[in-house]
Amino acid sequence: MVQILKDGAFRGRTVFVAGASSGINLGIAHEFGRQGANLAIISRTHERIQAAAQGLIDAGYPAMGVAADVRDFEGVDKALAAARDAYGEIDVVISGAAGNFVAPALGMSANGFKTVIDIDLIGTFNVLRASFQYLRRPGASLISITAPQAKRPSMFQAHVCAAKAGINMLTQCLAMEWGPAGVRVNAISPGPIADTEGMARLAPTPEAEAGVKRRLALRDYGTKTDIAELALFLSSENARYITGAIVDCDGGSTLGDASADAVNIPARAKA
Repeated sequence: MVQILKDGAFRGRTVFVAGASSGINLGIAHEFGRQGANLAIISRTHERIQAAAQGLIDAGYPAMGVAADVRDFEGVDKALAAARDAYGEIDVVISGAAGNFVAPALGMSANGFKTVIDIDLIGTFNVLRASFQYLRRPGASLISITAPQAKRPSMFQAHVCAAKAGINMLTQCLAMEWGPAGVRVNAISPGPIADTEGMARLAPTPEAEAGVKRRLALRDYGTKTDIAELALFLSSENARYITGAIVDCDGGSTLGDASADAVNIPARAKA
């Protein structure tokens, strides 16, 4: 790994991560912890977020966990206030709570569609909007977690495609509005990431997993560390002039089906 950050680059800074009881978002919290950050993490279930926070503490990082549902603006606001009271102004906010299930539009209830919109899109707005008054300004970094479905239509994912497309636009609108205050707003779009609940649902069998990998340009899943290191970069001084960016970290997922083996196809004879 190329070291673009000094060890302890986030020492004394406060990082707030929504949806961090497991998966990509918890992985992001761990990487910021390794860089010295104070960590505040939230998720809906008290037992799960406390277990995640304890894992961070056991790893040697200052951390607190607060049960809060991103669909509840007041609950998110209280969690942010608690983080500010514990650690001071907030430097980095990661909004990554998400919901997903596989269903055709005709097999999906209106409530099922609304649930994903509420968690992903409304939840992202709630986290980012509520955070503004607690941010260290100028210099704060806000990151939304989106997905390739925001730009690539996918069957059985109408709810997710709609929610993530909204997150992309929200990210860029807030980057324009909050840039003058010195707040940068970007998004990370992870592709298929190993050992996550999302991929367990989307590719639940070894055959399905192999099919996904075969269509990727890089022929493999990414890791939670890949996403976490990108979040570190986007929140660092190295990215001080980057805002409103939707950064794909997806092995080429958004490029389309790359299953053809073009490298090993014999070149045509010259005419």
